[in-house]
Amino acid sequence: MTTLTEKQLASLPSIRWWLVLVATMVFAMVIVGGATRLTDSGLSITEWQPLLGAIPPLSEAHWLEALEKYRQIPEYQLINKGMSLDEFKFIYWWEWGHRFLGRAIGVVFFIPFVFFWLTGRLHKTQVPRLLVLFVLGGLQGALGWYMVMSGLVERTDVSQYRLSAHLTLATVIFAAIMWTALGIGRDKRRPASTVTLGWPALALAGLVIAQTALGGFVAGLDAGLSHNTWPLMDGRFVPNGLMAMEPAWRNFFENVLTVQFQHRIVAYVIAILALVHAARAMNERHPPAVRMSGLAILIAVLAQIGFGIWTLLAQVPITLGLIHQGGALVVLAACIWHLHELCKRQSPGFEKTATPS
Repeated sequence: MTTLTEKQLASLPSIRWWLVLVATMVFAMVIVGGATRLTDSGLSITEWQPLLGAIPPLSEAHWLEALEKYRQIPEYQLINKGMSLDEFKFIYWWEWGHRFLGRAIGVVFFIPFVFFWLTGRLHKTQVPRLLVLFVLGGLQGALGWYMVMSGLVERTDVSQYRLSAHLTLATVIFAAIMWTALGIGRDKRRPASTVTLGWPALALAGLVIAQTALGGFVAGLDAGLSHNTWPLMDGRFVPNGLMAMEPAWRNFFENVLTVQFQHRIVAYVIAILALVHAARAMNERHPPAVRMSGLAILIAVLAQIGFGIWTLLAQVPITLGLIHQGGALVVLAACIWHLHELCKRQSPGFEKTATPS
């Protein structure tokens, strides 16, 4: 059995709350990223400078230089031609804020991690998983620039494939941080009665992540701005034209009608599964935390679907769009909490047993 030193044991609450802070910042990052998309701000900064890019334009000359670089890309030439400097500043600050928050997350993660590690507050089993989280954060930054690159040469917008990948990786990082934070210093030994809930709960979490990826395609194609009726699309539950493109696989990623339709259908599937799972989780044999977290998933899913329908009918106003995007992470957080409560194995390195320092 893995044991902790007195110092490591005493540091568990600090480590847990540090990770909760990082997860909260990732949540905010996703919201700001959504605002950047909804305001069409993502291509306003045409360079990737991981260090110098943290400094925004500080003079009129610098602002004009940034605007001139933006004037060279298709989005300006074909959509925003004649944009004033004040209008450019509006979209620039959204993208700059998104990138700056990403840098801030890196600093808030890295500096405490190094401190905890070098001062012996981390057990050796904790270090690899935290290093993986840090590497994933770096890859997310690189993927973000790879996404922006797709809209700088021939397109007037970023690739929906890259946008979805960027959003999905952010979602996975959020889930991984939440899972790690919940496991810090927690002794999880579930009764045998909860064993059968594990796989359905994992399937729900996987479906939520997949649905978020589909939402990335909806956002990337602006699919929420069309077919703004519910529950029918073009007067039909299953509209005509779902497989109009050739080859057939392109419809699932490039056909606006199909992309929105599949997003709706997966939402219905998740709702049904969440309802069935919550009913099973509410069995009195299960611990209160299992019942409560199972019910939380259902409530979050129903609220998310409600906001999704409202957002669609209102033709995606920015406030509702951001609530809906943030709601996806709330649903995922509920799934991670529930999965953690169902966890049978004890996380190595986190037992509440201390040895002398």
